[in-house]
Amino acid sequence: MSRKLLETDGREWVQKGLISEAQWEQLLALYPTDATAVGLLPLLGSLLVGLSALSIVAANWQGLPELLRLALLLGALCAAYAGGEYFRRRGNLSLGMGLVALGLVLFGASIVLTSQLYQLIGYDLTGLLAWAVAGMGLTWLYRSRLLFLMTAVISGIVQGYNTGQLGAFSYLTAVGTALGLGYYWWRRPDALLGGVLATGLLWQAALLINHLHVKITWFFIPAMLVYTLGDWQPDRPAGRALQGPPLVTAFLFTLGLALFGESDIYAGQLRAPMVPYVAALAAVALLSAVGKRQRGRLGSLTDWLLLLPGFYFTGGLPLAVATLVVLYAYSGSVLVRAHQEQNPDRVTLGTVLFILTTAVAYFKLTWGFMDKSLFFLLGGLLLLGIWWGLRRRAARTFAGSTPPQP
Repeated sequence: MSRKLLETDGREWVQKGLISEAQWEQLLALYPTDATAVGLLPLLGSLLVGLSALSIVAANWQGLPELLRLALLLGALCAAYAGGEYFRRRGNLSLGMGLVALGLVLFGASIVLTSQLYQLIGYDLTGLLAWAVAGMGLTWLYRSRLLFLMTAVISGIVQGYNTGQLGAFSYLTAVGTALGLGYYWWRRPDALLGGVLATGLLWQAALLINHLHVKITWFFIPAMLVYTLGDWQPDRPAGRALQGPPLVTAFLFTLGLALFGESDIYAGQLRAPMVPYVAALAAVALLSAVGKRQRGRLGSLTDWLLLLPGFYFTGGLPLAVATLVVLYAYSGSVLVRAHQEQNPDRVTLGTVLFILTTAVAYFKLTWGFMDKSLFFLLGGLLLLGIWWGLRRRAARTFAGSTPPQP
């Protein structure tokens, strides 16, 4: 709850008799005016001063003696960390963590500049890997969400540079990210961190698949391992957040297959050897099912509908129909579960997915032979009708769940 909400709605609560005037004042006292904004001013000021100093040094960098460059890098790094620790100990956590984060950025910049000074950056990943390791160490040391987010981004940058510039994949970076940040998230479940962690791991998995030059669908083995980790997480909001990016990726992949998969040339790029791929996918699905059963979430097994390997059908009508059936089954299952759980957010999500699937099906079945004016007219009426029907069904669901007024 925020002070702004209390100020705008609190008076109405008092008038309705929900709380007393004294209780309203007590609640307001818990949220000091502009405390957050005032706390950010020192952080913003220090960042601007730091950026000013960095711009002056950068403009004259090439003309500085080598020892002075190293001294400036080391001094800035030590000042940032020392300042962060100083303000943390004095109780100013926002400014303190901001300076520690600035120190992490300066550490990476120091690695790059020092490596360029001695012409090492193009040949060795050790320095950049040390940057990611430092981020993980600081994350564990300070228990900071900000440092977690920064480390996830840094690990992605390190892996991207390694595969793009050095032509190799750093398994140490990938495993370190999965274990270091993954275990941190497991011990301290958080929805935002779960989504960021999953996105970072999927990025590294995509780089691995591209580096190995294997069929694209192998990507879903590590992606669904990330999803499965969410099934075993006791904290449901955090677990669901971790599962979000893999499901989004799987849905977009299936949607693309429905739109363009009728060509065997396209589908051929997806068909991994059937036996090992299906066996690996089934093993991950079994692990997911066991986790769902232990956490009492077997109803969410319908998420695996998106991973049905329909691309083994021949291109053309069989593949298009099979993919559309999968999309309808998945979006329908989301709607059914949302109504059972009486979850308005998931009802909205299921409605969007169902309408999007219908739009794709309508486009695939009618675009080639229907007059375009009639195509758009009937399509618009169809989508509006489906939307109206689904919203009416949702209204009945939530109207029936509303407790009677005393």
